[in-house]
Amino acid sequence: MTAPFSEATLATIEATVPALEAAGGQVVQCLYHHLLADPEIRSLFNMSHQEGESPQHKALAGAILAYAQNIRQPQVLAAAIERIAQKHVALQIMPHHYDAVEKALMAALGDVLVEAATPEIAAAWQTAYRFLASVLIDREKTLYEASASAPGGWDGWRRFVITEKHQETAEIASFVLKPVDGGGVAKHLPGQYLTVLLSITEAETVRRNYSISCAPNEDAYRITVKHAPQGKASGWLHTVAQVGDEIDVAAPAGHFYLDLKDKSEVVLVSGGVGLTPMISMLEATSGAGVPITYIHAARSGTHHAMGAHHRALADRSVVFYDTPEAADAVGVDYEHKGQISADWLADETKSKTADYYICGPTPFMRSIVTGLKARGVAAERIHYEFFGPESESF
Repeated sequence: MTAPFSEATLATIEATVPALEAAGGQVVQCLYHHLLADPEIRSLFNMSHQEGESPQHKALAGAILAYAQNIRQPQVLAAAIERIAQKHVALQIMPHHYDAVEKALMAALGDVLVEAATPEIAAAWQTAYRFLASVLIDREKTLYEASASAPGGWDGWRRFVITEKHQETAEIASFVLKPVDGGGVAKHLPGQYLTVLLSITEAETVRRNYSISCAPNEDAYRITVKHAPQGKASGWLHTVAQVGDEIDVAAPAGHFYLDLKDKSEVVLVSGGVGLTPMISMLEATSGAGVPITYIHAARSGTHHAMGAHHRALADRSVVFYDTPEAADAVGVDYEHKGQISADWLADETKSKTADYYICGPTPFMRSIVTGLKARGVAAERIHYEFFGPESESF
């Protein structure tokens, strides 16, 4: 991924780093102002991520700054670019969408930097953006083609019907989805997610990513969804959707998945509804010969979904309840009161050789990931997944 930039372009981009450090947030806020004025582009976004101290805005500001700082060696951003490409494919981002982003970015740079946005700076950033866009478009094209050519695969949106709906807890429900056309489905990688397109009202559709919570198979997918406060998509699924209803689904995507190759031990760590990709991993690998320990945190038994299921699948299950209730029995429903800590994980698992897969709320993951690194666990053995925008690197 060597960028074919002239020395003048490289120097100009690097010269904008101080301005981006100081005003990158304003640039991104202005960029989204221009971008979301387009109804087609607006429909691609979860608008709840545009409010207040938006983690999505923070993530993009950080990404733009990182690109400028590493403009001479963009290959160091390869992992981040792969994550972005996977998310774009899940959301069905197309090449023409990049034109809208370019237009918004150039307008935002002019609005915020004003006189400092010289023709030289504008030209350099246009060149840099178009190169990055071409890298993403090429990678996304490859991913789209792979999804379409896989057995049971498809391109774009495919119509699915809800064939089963199970209430796991008062706030978590599972939905089994099968193609309306009666065909098979592509086998996902355990840990990947689906993107669903839901018609909330006649005038409003939303797109959301939900982890697949079953083993790869050729017949159906299962997603397990928490009813988020004020959540449009999760609210519709919990309170409106019924068996027999149809929704549009994009093919499985995501860089977070379990591959047992070269693994000596696997430790799955989740908090709350972060258990969904872990259930897929457990169902897919149970009895495969690699020891799997599953550590899960929930508020209490009332909020603990699929407990008996994951205990039956993992070689070892350890459950933490933050605030156990009177009906929760130690040694039966849970093992420890309190929260999972990285120190406990490092002490209770083979931290020098195990691979860790982590999913849950961002503060939970930040604590575990940074703590494991502090205890000497190599970064390449720490894998994690975000539900929302990736606001920072751990």
